[in-house]
Amino acid sequence: MPATDEPGRKLVIQVPCFNEEATLPATLADLPREVPGFDRVEWLVVDDGSTDRTVEVARAHGVDHVVSFPHNRGLAAAFLAGLDAALRAGADVVVNTDADNQYDGSCIPDLVAPVVAGEADMVVGERPIESVDEFSPLKKRLQRVGSGVVRAFSGTDVRDAASGFRAFNRETAMRLQVFGKYSYTMETIVQAGWQGMRVVGVPIRVNPATRESRLVKSIPQYVWRSGSTIVRSFALYKPFRFFVLLSVPPFLAGVVLVVRWVVLTSFTDDPATRVPSLVAAAVLVLLAILLCVVGMLADLLAANRRLISEVHVELRRSRLGGGRRT
Repeated sequence: MPATDEPGRKLVIQVPCFNEEATLPATLADLPREVPGFDRVEWLVVDDGSTDRTVEVARAHGVDHVVSFPHNRGLAAAFLAGLDAALRAGADVVVNTDADNQYDGSCIPDLVAPVVAGEADMVVGERPIESVDEFSPLKKRLQRVGSGVVRAFSGTDVRDAASGFRAFNRETAMRLQVFGKYSYTMETIVQAGWQGMRVVGVPIRVNPATRESRLVKSIPQYVWRSGSTIVRSFALYKPFRFFVLLSVPPFLAGVVLVVRWVVLTSFTDDPATRVPSLVAAAVLVLLAILLCVVGMLADLLAANRRLISEVHVELRRSRLGGGRRT
């Protein structure tokens, strides 16, 4: 897909799809063709190995660009492929939305407004979680807790970390990387926050549910995947802090056992009976030291990864063209 030389600012709206022939028409009908601040608005569908007529439906409804995978690679891969294709198409701003028509397309002007104004690098559309009838009370609570944890880890103020309705300026779209296969939502917020990108949230509206979620098949699975994503992101972007925090419990336990050994041996005639506690204390302290060493090594690797990431961004910029900036 060659880069465009057409003048004017361009918005590309990308829609990752997997077997969405039934819901895609309504999703596309909801998307705007004109948005304030842009001369052109184009649609892009990422076909994640669909086995139905998703591609045919997309083309029949006027989609400007289609990227197809030969087999299903997952939402995170489809999201990244969409960003790459949108950049190659000359996008100044990229909007990502879901193919199940969950998000109200008429909110896209509000979503991109902070990017157009130069006030944000990434904008997350925040759903009215409490008023979404399809969400159970437990799911609503988990959404609040998960978003709170992401805010604490990322240093951002996003109230709906699981929302896939997002806008990115060109530079941010070039820099985003996703290492997990499950989803991109939480990891990209953590990455953006720790890399100093400006991340804001704006309230948006949602449409009635058209189908069951394919990502969240059960509450335990949602908790496990979301929790593991947050922990992996923490270890990936702040490795030294992560491993030092892991070392604190065994170190404190070792210190407690040492103090216990000292106290007990001071009031007994047979200190040999307390040797197992001393051995356990030594093992725990050594484990804590080992975790700190691993943290130092991981931090060095993270520094190397950041350098490689910068090289990767420069290569992408050279290949795709620095283009226009928002």
